[in-house]
Amino acid sequence: MQVLIVQSCQELGQLWQRHLARLGMATKLVCCPDDAIACLSAEPVETIVLDLELKGGSAMNVADYASFRQPDARVVFVTGKTFFSDGSIFAHFANARAFLPVTTPPEDLATMVEHYCAEGC
Repeated sequence: MQVLIVQSCQELGQLWQRHLARLGMATKLVCCPDDAIACLSAEPVETIVLDLELKGGSAMNVADYASFRQPDARVVFVTGKTFFSDGSIFAHFANARAFLPVTTPPEDLATMVEHYCAEGC
């Protein structure tokens, strides 16, 4: 299972990466939208863990590009803000599978990603 983590805070992304690796997932961590789009252009991805608060660009552009370039890839959105807390993100992005607070324990996030990876396999 290939998971792309898009997280501006490298330390947090690496924490998530370690938990996903413990569940046997191959991961790639990128810290900016441009790198995420380059990755989505070059390699297959099953699930994307995408922080909505990316520095240097729009996470929504990444999710939109993923829906075009890799329509089967599922997106687990993560955020520290209350924007979209009404669940409207699911109306905007057909590839959205979960919307989690950034404070979600990493082991819970990894379990959610594992669930959505298995869903498409």
